[in-house]
Amino acid sequence: MTGKTYASTAEAVADIGRGATIAVGGFGLCGIPDALIEAIANTDATELEVFSNNCGVDGYGLGILLTAGRIRRVTASYVGENKEFARQYLAGELEVELTPQGTLAERLRAGGNGIPAFFTPAGVGSPIADGGMPWRYNTDGSISIASPPKETRVFGNKRYVLEESINADFALVHAHTGDTAGDLVFDKTAMNFNPLAAMAGKITIAQVENLVEPGEIDPAQVHLPGVFVQRLVHTGPQDKRIEKRTISSGVRA
Repeated sequence: MTGKTYASTAEAVADIGRGATIAVGGFGLCGIPDALIEAIANTDATELEVFSNNCGVDGYGLGILLTAGRIRRVTASYVGENKEFARQYLAGELEVELTPQGTLAERLRAGGNGIPAFFTPAGVGSPIADGGMPWRYNTDGSISIASPPKETRVFGNKRYVLEESINADFALVHAHTGDTAGDLVFDKTAMNFNPLAAMAGKITIAQVENLVEPGEIDPAQVHLPGVFVQRLVHTGPQDKRIEKRTISSGVRA
């Protein structure tokens, strides 16, 4: 290790242990910290609690940790591409908190900015606010743990629900370019949840495709300042997988 730069992903995640809470960047398979996830899979870390837009797919991304039975609880906004996720949830093996996508993003951002909670109209009048959403099932299909009701208030004749911010022990993100001071640049739509997840982590670990020296990134182009990043690993170009391939045979005359 030199400053914030670690020699390997294994070294960077070595202290992620049993019961750790982890915010994970990416959207679908775009911009996910795949190398860091694989490094955790090679440790004995288990009972993990994950905050992420989704939980990868079967056999890739967070799906690796899920299949290995390492994840205890997931807070996410979309889980439809992972059959093992559905199986574990319905079998009572996994606790799941579904939250609106924008709410999840703001909960992460708020956590990084020291804001304990905020009011939002998303979810008002639904089980998101009223409670009763099944977080965990029993093996017989009955509900073991249901979501509690949340506080609501009226502002300007409109009702809002109180959502608490997210702070995690660790955050894992993927960046296109980073300097050794931790300043990060994300590529296109990888910008979505990566900066927000990074802000929410007490210890943020970034895998970067390109590692440069401080000053080589135009300050105006920095997407996330280094104050939010504690560890860096240079992983090189990412294997950019396609989540769902659609092939057209074209239009025939």
